[in-house]
Amino acid sequence: MQKLRAGELLLVEIIVYILLWIVNDYLASMLSLILAGICLMVLLFSLAAELIEKSNVPRWFFSMLVVSVLAPLIAAALFIGFSGPPSWLLE
Repeated sequence: MQKLRAGELLLVEIIVYILLWIVNDYLASMLSLILAGICLMVLLFSLAAELIEKSNVPRWFFSMLVVSVLAPLIAAALFIGFSGPPSWLLE
């Protein structure tokens, strides 16, 4: 079995997030913020640790974290761009 490349993972994650946005925009917005924030913090701590002391962490780890931070943001931007603001903001 081959590993997913960063571009393929980005597309898969965007599709999953967009489906979630279509089904329930409130849950999608909360999950997008939480998961993107967690991945961003892990990425920042990993990069800081890498600067302090070189480790043997593969490069794909950092690219997957960047993809996991960008995917929910891209999906939210696409959803808001095509269908307007989330319904829970309008109530």
